[in-house]
Amino acid sequence: MTSSSSSPTLRTDEPTFAESARLQARLHDLVPGGAHTYARGSDQYPEYMTPVLEHGRGARVWDVDGNEYVEYGMGLRAVTLGHGYAPVSEAVRAVLDRGMSFSRPTRLEVDAAEDFLSLVSGADMVKFAKNGSDATTAALKLARAATGRDMVAVADQPFFSTDDWFMGTTPMSAGVPETVRTATVGFAYNDLASLQALFDAHPGRLAAVFLEAATTLQDPAPGFLEGVRELCTAHGTVLVFDEMITGFRWSAHGAQAVYGVTPDLSTWGKAMGNGFPVSALAGRRDLMELGGLRTDAERVFLLSTTHGPETVGLTAFRAVVEAYRRDDPVATMRRQGTKLAEACNEVVAAAGLDEFVDVVGHPACLVFRTRDADGRASQAMRTIFLAELLRRGVLGQSFVVSAAHTDADVEHTVAAVAGALPTYEKALTDGPEAVLEGRPVAPTLRATSAPRRLR
Repeated sequence: MTSSSSSPTLRTDEPTFAESARLQARLHDLVPGGAHTYARGSDQYPEYMTPVLEHGRGARVWDVDGNEYVEYGMGLRAVTLGHGYAPVSEAVRAVLDRGMSFSRPTRLEVDAAEDFLSLVSGADMVKFAKNGSDATTAALKLARAATGRDMVAVADQPFFSTDDWFMGTTPMSAGVPETVRTATVGFAYNDLASLQALFDAHPGRLAAVFLEAATTLQDPAPGFLEGVRELCTAHGTVLVFDEMITGFRWSAHGAQAVYGVTPDLSTWGKAMGNGFPVSALAGRRDLMELGGLRTDAERVFLLSTTHGPETVGLTAFRAVVEAYRRDDPVATMRRQGTKLAEACNEVVAAAGLDEFVDVVGHPACLVFRTRDADGRASQAMRTIFLAELLRRGVLGQSFVVSAAHTDADVEHTVAAVAGALPTYEKALTDGPEAVLEGRPVAPTLRATSAPRRLR
């Protein structure tokens, strides 16, 4: 699914961001935070380089100032086939004139559910929604209803939900009642003893255990997932795998298929629709039916959403499934990601900077790490690196690839990394303030707007 088509010409002039700056300022007047997702916020980019995008095609995007970029991150990992991927777009166009939302289920809902369950062998039933948080919170509600318990254990992984049960564990916990915060407890991924300690400390209280089976930087240690499964079974606790990132990146069947451990429930989203909004909760029939009509137990109000079954999202999902059956986007992402990481690390090593910059992680979900002269992770150095990439036509807070990233896109990116290194080295030698324009980027989840409060 890749080609050798030409990539944007590596810039030698300084890009301008005047129109982007104007629109970003207007967004701050109209939208809290200036973006509808915190990870897309202006505080995540160099202060005077916050591109506002116009359109995209394949692995490239164009901003309102006419700058062209090879893009990474791909819709916060939601796009695996490329922007404007024709088979998905054409399928959606074909369904538009047939209506989008009705007062009864459609045949499409049957077809989409059968497609989904044909991929996820450990699940008996599925319910569709629009946002990943809808699915994860519904999973927790089912677990609490099934067990009669209130607490939930979550792995020390970045993100599970915008809802109170998870946000109360983060620095952005304002507005979350203390009683909600204390019902969520944490354990360390790949540390089975830390999870056992929670079961010991809260006997008969844990309704669910939530984790990603694998992450960008961590694969499960031998026996870890199996041990989690055994603990949950022994204690009557519901095991939930969050497949938002791993689903359709690690495998179309999810990380649960890669590692051979079946959860009780799993939650899906992001790449399911190649950018179109669709998510899913799937799992064992006895749990899922608590939200259905085949139960004598008290019913669970489960994912009753107006837009969950609308035809565009489900049509996009079915077209994505077809693309994965026809081609092998997972293999393409793995190949291109491997190529990108190896080539970037080679040019960094050649410049003698491999102690300070590297590209690591799962090939389909790479990140770059930036360290200061003392070898510590540095937001200032990250900002300098981001700015130098932007100047050379590469946009991304990470190097998350899609199957649309061509060899030419990879070569362009490697050249941009090589071009960024002299400035990076100057910052190591003279200090970041010698080259940094504006304030450094800030952590997404933090307690206050500082250090990037709007002036």
